[in-house]
Amino acid sequence: MLVHKDQDYGVLKDAERELQQQEGNIPAAEFYERKLQAVWTRAQHSAHYANIGAYSFTAFKQLPTTLKTLLKSQPLKFCTVELGEAAKYYTTTGTTGEPTPTPRLKEDIIWNAVSVASQWRAVLHPGARVANLMPSDIVPVGDLIANVCEYLDVSHVRLYPFTTGITDWERVCKTFDTYRPTVLFIAPGVLVQLTRYLKQRELLHTFAESVRSIMLLGEVNTQPFRERLARGWDCEVFDASYGSTETGTLAAVGDDKQMRLATATHYFELLLPDGRLVTPAQGLTGRLVVTPLNLYARPLLRLDTGDSVTITGPWAPGRVSPSLVINGRDSDSIVVGGVGLDIRAVEEVVYGACDATGYVIEVDRLNDSAALILERDVGWDVSQEASLQAQLQLRSEQHMGLRWSRVLFVNNLSALNKSGASQKSWKKTNLRFVGGQP
Repeated sequence: MLVHKDQDYGVLKDAERELQQQEGNIPAAEFYERKLQAVWTRAQHSAHYANIGAYSFTAFKQLPTTLKTLLKSQPLKFCTVELGEAAKYYTTTGTTGEPTPTPRLKEDIIWNAVSVASQWRAVLHPGARVANLMPSDIVPVGDLIANVCEYLDVSHVRLYPFTTGITDWERVCKTFDTYRPTVLFIAPGVLVQLTRYLKQRELLHTFAESVRSIMLLGEVNTQPFRERLARGWDCEVFDASYGSTETGTLAAVGDDKQMRLATATHYFELLLPDGRLVTPAQGLTGRLVVTPLNLYARPLLRLDTGDSVTITGPWAPGRVSPSLVINGRDSDSIVVGGVGLDIRAVEEVVYGACDATGYVIEVDRLNDSAALILERDVGWDVSQEASLQAQLQLRSEQHMGLRWSRVLFVNNLSALNKSGASQKSWKKTNLRFVGGQP
């Protein structure tokens, strides 16, 4: 991490002290009052929030949500520093629009890394060898993993397989052969490609022998998907974290191997379908609204993330931070035949029923129908496809209320369908539209 001066070390110790005091629990109202006032004051130094007036919790609750579309259209108006003052300059991936400039000061980087490390240390044990297969250019995720490993004093290597001219699948395999990683950080789609590549060369068992844990980041994934990969790699597979370039990490997996909201570093609210903005509570589903408590270069107040989540654990001060399920971006959901198609529902069907290594949904707007196209795994038994088609139709009707117009199998889909969140959004690459506009 970027800890070079006494001031940096002071930030590090402040972060450690505050996070240790909270111990992964939901803080009391007094904690949030103090932290919200501080972020409010910092935000006033930006052009966008300059005129919000004096802080009070009532004023905070009356402040309109900050729409992500506004942040993307006027990103520099939210900054409190010049870009040259930033320790790091990132941009979002641009999967939901134009890439958004995101400068970060050392304070931003240190607070986020210490927060995530406090959770990931449950997996990153002393002596672990970490292979970081996440992108390191222009987006922060690769740096975050490296920062956490450095902070925890854990060995690591970066090798993103889509770094043209430097790293490809062959080099990944050669590195694995020598380094023998015990923990992989990787996007779900990239892991599918890696698994397929190793199977084709009859190397999966050899390279899986050293791997004890796989940490999935960057995309929504489902329990059936993780269970299937865990069987193939014979190791634990975790939904490692959830967040964004704009906000930092909002949730991470910890001691109990569940992903929980980072309630000590963010103030969370939930925007319900009826328009009410409420404190998250167990069983509620809505769009997550977040105020990061430790952003300095670009403070954000009540940011509407656009992400649908379901709170699956209790919410009460002093209790452990709640677990959650990420359902995906609201903008990714579409309706076909009166049925809402979203990533979690589709993948519960696909990966819960078969060993396909990828899929595309072909949506016919004229006929208001959808076909399911699946990529065969290595060693696929084509004689079972007729019964598998029937099984997929039945599972889809039971879980989604949708009957596919066709279920097709192909040998290979485009690599774009499995290249990770750094290069795609689900709606753009797993849905194909024919017969009209999406």
